[in-house]
Amino acid sequence: MDSNILVTGCAGFIGSNFVPYFLEKYPEYNLINLDLLTYAADRGNLEEVKDNPRYKFIKGDICNRDLVDFIFTEYDIKGVIHFAAESHVDNSIKYPDVFIKTNINGTHTLIDVAYKHWMEKPFVYKEHLLSVLPRFHHISTDEVYGTLGETGLFTEETPYAPNSPYSASKASSDMIVRSYHHTYGMNTVITNCSNNYGPKQHDEKLIPTIIRNALQGKTIPIYGDGKNIRDWLYVLDHCKAIDIVYHKGNTGETYNIGGKNERENNYIVSRICQILDEIEPKSEGSYKDQITYVTDRAGHDRRYAIDASKIENELGWRADENFESGIIKTLSWYIKKYETPVKSQ
Repeated sequence: MDSNILVTGCAGFIGSNFVPYFLEKYPEYNLINLDLLTYAADRGNLEEVKDNPRYKFIKGDICNRDLVDFIFTEYDIKGVIHFAAESHVDNSIKYPDVFIKTNINGTHTLIDVAYKHWMEKPFVYKEHLLSVLPRFHHISTDEVYGTLGETGLFTEETPYAPNSPYSASKASSDMIVRSYHHTYGMNTVITNCSNNYGPKQHDEKLIPTIIRNALQGKTIPIYGDGKNIRDWLYVLDHCKAIDIVYHKGNTGETYNIGGKNERENNYIVSRICQILDEIEPKSEGSYKDQITYVTDRAGHDRRYAIDASKIENELGWRADENFESGIIKTLSWYIKKYETPVKSQ
């Protein structure tokens, strides 16, 4: 029997990689994508599924309760996979109110409407849904845990210590979802992922910026001393992890998703320049000549690293890509993008 799932924010980076993967793997699902199409979204990211009869796009705001309620009623929604979020840390420093509205209020609107549609009262699902137990899957970030020193890893038990308006808003949304499980008995799961990279990421992010500026002969800006460390996760590996958690994760649980690919920003930029020197060489010199260190961002966390043993041991997920294989695929995609005329967003 077909089942309709509401996915949010899927014209963005991770969601637009997830939708084609999920539709191809599960012919029994219909996906309804609710997306506001902010600057960070592009319907062109979903060009390959636009004519798929099992995919429906609706432009709208997750904070619009009437619209969300209409979607649940009109499409008989039996699951939610919630990607939609403001996610760029620099923007959260300049415009924190936008992040509070979307990430906190929007998440609350979605899960509260889901509760009203799915449940008779706390801990009691409506009778016709007892065989289904619709699930609310909230996509979050490792940034809710704050920063690490030179050693240690974030686990699901790490206390939250967000250091930017972005991470604080995501931590808050995690807590809202957690509360709906413990207070109302809703079937929820939360996943906290490390830094994603791969095709379709917005130009403002680190890796696309390095590639674009290198190819366009511009300076390649690196914050501070470039020694900030992130655990890098190839986006399709993240999509596969979301799939597994949505279907097999234990209700009320949180799962950390990481690629076991800790890299300094200095290494990231140096490695990308090295590969570009080999496959797209400049007429003279190296792309590394364009690297410039700029004033560090406010509240810049030093190191993130995820312990993904829970999802690996309990659900059998493993990342297929390491950074060296994933970055080659990523570079190939962006070289094609930046060598063709830029589309309007």
